[in-house]
Amino acid sequence: MISGTDLIQRFEQFASPQLAEKWDHVGLQLGNPDRPLHRLMTTLDVRPEVVDEAIAHQVDFIFAHHPVMFHPARDLDTRNPQNAMYAKLLAHNITVYAAHTNLDTANGGMNDWLAAKLGLTNCTPLVAAGSDPVSGEPVGMGRIGTFNGSLTPREFAEFCQRLFKVPGLRLISNPADQQRPIHRVAVLGGAGQDFYETAVQKGADAYVTGDVSYHFAHDMIANHLTVVDPGHHIEAICEHQLALLFAQWQSDNPAWDFEIIENQLNTDPFTFIVNNEGKNNGK
Repeated sequence: MISGTDLIQRFEQFASPQLAEKWDHVGLQLGNPDRPLHRLMTTLDVRPEVVDEAIAHQVDFIFAHHPVMFHPARDLDTRNPQNAMYAKLLAHNITVYAAHTNLDTANGGMNDWLAAKLGLTNCTPLVAAGSDPVSGEPVGMGRIGTFNGSLTPREFAEFCQRLFKVPGLRLISNPADQQRPIHRVAVLGGAGQDFYETAVQKGADAYVTGDVSYHFAHDMIANHLTVVDPGHHIEAICEHQLALLFAQWQSDNPAWDFEIIENQLNTDPFTFIVNNEGKNNGK
């Protein structure tokens, strides 16, 4: 039998909290990790419906990508749904841990999983972030590599939609580039618009990232960078990949006899409404 603390110590050798961005809140979010670990759930988000699922499955440790306490609580009024969720977690002795931008930056982490999903080869970090404090290896946010194919921007966007199984996505592409083949691709899970210039400088034909804003999109078009925005939720790839990672560690440690389950709920807050006339904007 191991505790949550044992798992945390092993994980932080893989994705050190020192790799997280300064603004981020990674690590222990809530609860007592010293308690014995019997059943763990992996999830992208910790939302009330996810907590209810964890309680139904008698989970005692939630391992999330997005911090549950991204914004500090101003009070503990449980009429607030977020505070009520904290109270429910505490009442059921569920520990919550989050690995966010440290998992994004770590070698073998989030952006390697997304790059592998896209089939990219010869990958290097998109945005250098120094060295891993444990291994000493170079690390960085995002990945850029070779795409094995020759798709147009529209075809590449359709490929991404099928690959990530999203009901809709946004394609940002210069009209002059509609037949330009995609060979070199950058990817950064989450909100990566701030790094589009780095993708351009490193020769990317296309950049896959989420949460692109209106004015950034115009600048991307001006720079002849095709951008596919499939949303933030594609990072849900972590639910299965973290489960695989923990299972691998279990195979190396017979005492790690806890059960691993993956969140089965879709926590994407957005619903896509299809325009039957096939128009892309409201003009």
